[in-house]
Amino acid sequence: MGKIESSCIIDDDPIAIYGIKRSMKEIDFCNKIVVYNNGQDAIDGLNNMVAEGIALPSIILLDLNMPIMDGWEFLDDFIKIPNNNTKKVTIYIISSSIDPRDVIKVQDYSLVSNYILKPIKSADLLKLLSDGSYD
Repeated sequence: MGKIESSCIIDDDPIAIYGIKRSMKEIDFCNKIVVYNNGQDAIDGLNNMVAEGIALPSIILLDLNMPIMDGWEFLDDFIKIPNNNTKKVTIYIISSSIDPRDVIKVQDYSLVSNYILKPIKSADLLKLLSDGSYD
């Protein structure tokens, strides 16, 4: 189980971002961490990466409740990104919501691998690495 090249955190909570980044560094999760504070910035940033021929992050940690563009809207737009690499991207919902409707709605999105409750711990990240093959 090796580390991945890059990951992306899409969340508007600076404390959550700090905690996730710290856990990632603690377990040597990835070489590069890209952070966006809302879904619109993330869509714009990922589209720019595609336009520049840069591979998208292998793992995206996506919060649901954010201003400007929430996680659901991000998912709807993400599937429209014209890029072969998107098939190699695994999205995990990270949320503090325990609303069963959110957990059920996530199942409508085949590109979402799992729903992880905040706060994200090192053990959660290690499980992500062991669940997938991120070369």
